[in-house]
Amino acid sequence: MAAEHEPSGGAMKIGLVLPLAEYPSGQPSYTEIRSLALQAEDSGFDSVWVFDHLLFRGQDGASEGIWESWTVLAALAEATERVELGSFVMCTAFRNPAVLAKMAVTLDEVSRGRLILGLGAGWHQPEFEAFGIPFESRVDRFEEALQIIVGLLRTGRVDFTGRHHWSRAGELRPRGPRPGGPPVLVGANRPRTMGLAARYADLWNSCWFGSPSGAVEVLARVRESCLGEGRDPATLGITLGVNVSVEGEDGRGGEAPPGVDVLTGSPGVVARGLRRYEALGVSHLVLNLNPHHREAQSRLGAALRLYRSGARPTTEKVNQ
Repeated sequence: MAAEHEPSGGAMKIGLVLPLAEYPSGQPSYTEIRSLALQAEDSGFDSVWVFDHLLFRGQDGASEGIWESWTVLAALAEATERVELGSFVMCTAFRNPAVLAKMAVTLDEVSRGRLILGLGAGWHQPEFEAFGIPFESRVDRFEEALQIIVGLLRTGRVDFTGRHHWSRAGELRPRGPRPGGPPVLVGANRPRTMGLAARYADLWNSCWFGSPSGAVEVLARVRESCLGEGRDPATLGITLGVNVSVEGEDGRGGEAPPGVDVLTGSPGVVARGLRRYEALGVSHLVLNLNPHHREAQSRLGAALRLYRSGARPTTEKVNQ
């Protein structure tokens, strides 16, 4: 099914992931999340994003909690005015796909057309088991869910019977503020899911990156997937998730967790890294702060302003 939301070109958009999960400093309250969203909007970020998980559980059995993403996103739709609102990404296995399409057009109405519907197959088996959700045949289930969700959003109707999902004479009424529904983003890293992104999505996403050079190979693979589906790669918006940590004037605050690829440095260095991503053809960059608090977000806001102003540091280098 052909996508109706094509990339519009122009400057790369910059988005910011909001913290929903427990951290060493404790679980953020909705009041804190809302405050960070409003700060991001005031700082000029184009979008804010939330992770969709039910819990995290390590091999040792220790669990980490997280707020339910759609409830938070709906609240932020009312709290904010300008920023786009993205799910990074909604696991289609967690919710009935036809109902999820209904939820999406409703939130798009509440937000006055600011939703980006990010979708994925899920990957963290412990949360599936903890909440009684089938983990087997994840990609088969995802492909069926996409046919229902995209069909309903694009045309308002679907009649589909699959092995795992079905919608008989399904209909979306009312249709929401955009005739074709909100843009659909598919998170995909492997050949089959990349093919699904090329077939159904308006936007594609992969994560997590730090140095821009780390994204070159995967960008080539998604463009090959488009050609394999008979689609012009230029019609698929390219988005990437990037870990970022920004130093303060005292040189502190830019720590990178061990073994994690992070775009790190002063605001000027980070701004230079953002420009390199733009040069790779990325249309929307989604930044994940490490760590994430008001001061760190302010430093990232300074990097955003430098990126937008075109100021270029001459003596510092982006981490390789």
